[in-house]
Amino acid sequence: MADKKPKATEMLPPADAQPFEQAISELEAVVRQLESSELPLEQALGLFEKGMLLSDSCRRQLTAAETRVEILMKKGEDFEAVPFDPEEE
Repeated sequence: MADKKPKATEMLPPADAQPFEQAISELEAVVRQLESSELPLEQALGLFEKGMLLSDSCRRQLTAAETRVEILMKKGEDFEAVPFDPEEE
């Protein structure tokens, strides 16, 4: 009986358990692999799936960070979300 290949979901730690910077670094590596080589279809699909999971994890972490920043910027009883403008710094 042939060995079962691990799915991309099995190759990643639980969502958001991985630091954002590490997830971005891995996502960049996946993109480089997909862009630079002629991979067999199954391997390319596995990398694509892993990339989508990493992208989703990064998106959730960024959303959580944005929410935390908005909470920290809370003024009095009113909740006021202020968009970040690097030009104002």
